[in-house]
Amino acid sequence: MTTALPTPQSPSLALDGRRIIVVGAGSNTGRALARAASEAGADLVLAGPDPRKLEWTAGELSGKAEVVPVDLADEASIAALSTATGRFHHLVSTAAMPANGPLADLDLADVHRAFAAKVYGPLLLAKHLAPQAATDTPEGASFTFFSGVAAWRPAPARTVMATTNGALAFLVQALAVEIAPVRVNAVSPGIVDSGSWDRLGADKDPFLKSVADRNPARRVGTTDDLVHATRFAMTSPFVTGTVVHVDGGGRLV
Repeated sequence: MTTALPTPQSPSLALDGRRIIVVGAGSNTGRALARAASEAGADLVLAGPDPRKLEWTAGELSGKAEVVPVDLADEASIAALSTATGRFHHLVSTAAMPANGPLADLDLADVHRAFAAKVYGPLLLAKHLAPQAATDTPEGASFTFFSGVAAWRPAPARTVMATTNGALAFLVQALAVEIAPVRVNAVSPGIVDSGSWDRLGADKDPFLKSVADRNPARRVGTTDDLVHATRFAMTSPFVTGTVVHVDGGGRLV
């Protein structure tokens, strides 16, 4: 006779009553994540280095939001974020400070900033905020960090980007064990039309078309794709230590 195992309670996709910290809420992607979480009923803590951009994001939200400046290169600043935040359910960090360019031209200060955004900062966020993560919900508590496709498809002049994103992918595995039962995952975007490519001007559309033509999904990503993936990482109680690739298969070709 087979005894049926109990079915775990399915978490709601709604985020009513959840307190969510978005680090990088002044960026295009961070702003989109904050809007989606607010519309789903969450209370937001908007964090990042530029208070003016955070206030801009706060003004777009339908629900409650607090603004807390933070510098991921400064442990005292991260400790202050922890004090200001208190108990929370989920943290998402989209922070990035690329140090791109030929190896011979790299500036060490830029390299340090890149590692602060992708490696030191996430490590210190977990150190200072994990003790305050509320795990008493169906989905539990989570940290979600943003890696990137460069770790799986390195290219010339992208050595630091590939290294920091790759280091973050391994860091989430280690943190998932270290701070369990708090879950830790990464979202790894490919080429996404989030506004960052607008700098190409008239060359933007041909560039994105060339990416779509060779991408297995035959398109480029959108901020909605990143929002859906982040929501999955936050609300899936059996997913931890994982990288969710949102690149249309771009890392494979």
